[in-house]
Amino acid sequence: MRLVTRALSLAMVPALALGLVACGDDDSAAPGGGSAAAPSSAAPLAVTPADSETNVPVSAEIGLKDGGALTQVTLTDGAGATVEGELRADLSTWVPADPLSYDTTYTVHATAGDRASTSTFTTMSRPGNRMDAQIFMAEGKTYGQAMPIVVEFGQGGVKEADRAAVERRLFVRSDPPQEGVWHWDSDIQVEYRPERYWQPGTKLTIRLGLGGLPVGDGRYGKVDVDLTASIDTKRREIQVDNATKRMTAVEDGKTLQTYPVSLGKTSAPSFSGTMVIIERLEKTTFDSSTYGVPASSADGYRTDVQFAERLTWSGQFIHAAPWSDADQGRRNVSHGCVNVSDSGGKWIFEWTRVGDPVVIKGTEKTLPAGDGWTAWNMSWQDFKAGSAL
Repeated sequence: MRLVTRALSLAMVPALALGLVACGDDDSAAPGGGSAAAPSSAAPLAVTPADSETNVPVSAEIGLKDGGALTQVTLTDGAGATVEGELRADLSTWVPADPLSYDTTYTVHATAGDRASTSTFTTMSRPGNRMDAQIFMAEGKTYGQAMPIVVEFGQGGVKEADRAAVERRLFVRSDPPQEGVWHWDSDIQVEYRPERYWQPGTKLTIRLGLGGLPVGDGRYGKVDVDLTASIDTKRREIQVDNATKRMTAVEDGKTLQTYPVSLGKTSAPSFSGTMVIIERLEKTTFDSSTYGVPASSADGYRTDVQFAERLTWSGQFIHAAPWSDADQGRRNVSHGCVNVSDSGGKWIFEWTRVGDPVVIKGTEKTLPAGDGWTAWNMSWQDFKAGSAL
């Protein structure tokens, strides 16, 4: 059976806003610093925003008009208070730690080598057309080793021409450091992952900092969001093989449990591929009418289920299915889900976390890109090719 509703009960922070940079590469923010050089007779710096510029977005970064490397930046507001921020790792710009205030004049003191300048700019008024986004993580929570960082955009999403500007403002830091990159599944969803599954115990610091950033079509990012999360110290993986019709639970490389299963029948096959547990529902109701098949029809249903883990947006789950006990391990009879016994479903449900990988092989149909968190269902090279940068 499958349930198509896309609302999540877990692991989601509602209606956050857009984001800041990617970690592990030249777009990551790095601590600013360096002592200011002594004044010299060299030509003064030309910075951006330009001196006396008005209507500046509150997402503005301080940079050099000629694209050179900065040494140090100090930004103060109209009351003389210093604004916190830091230089990017490549020293190309200085990034405020939070969006600037609307309708405010700021003073910039910038140095680059032996050159220095002082300038001012004034930010724009608060725009009316702002774009929301949400991140499918919750503050302080712990996730499985395959948990991608998933951002979903509202109000039409982000068109291809605007993705680079948005991606540059999606910041991720991992401890221990692991190279990662963003991949655009569509206008409305972008996913971030490292080359391999996260290392056990990884700490993630995420800044979705597009507050005030122009995002296309006259819209601006709504707010910044700062979030921290962790990756579990144990490596869990569920492996499902259609040839044997068995599901295996592996932890830190060791098999803990194996259960017979029934997968999707020929007319509604389960997907093969590497998926990620999106949500866990101890009790829910599967209703075929949510995807256009009346519950009263020959192929319809409305059934209460237990111990369900969502794998796709289109409605494929692992779940307990006592009505198919006689078929499990023998034949496929489900509408695309992985059916397991009550006892097996309970054990799997209590063992898993959101973010654990589920690898299914040998079925008639492959997992479509973007149907769920599909970041791991492609090679690293193909994943990187989906970055706008």
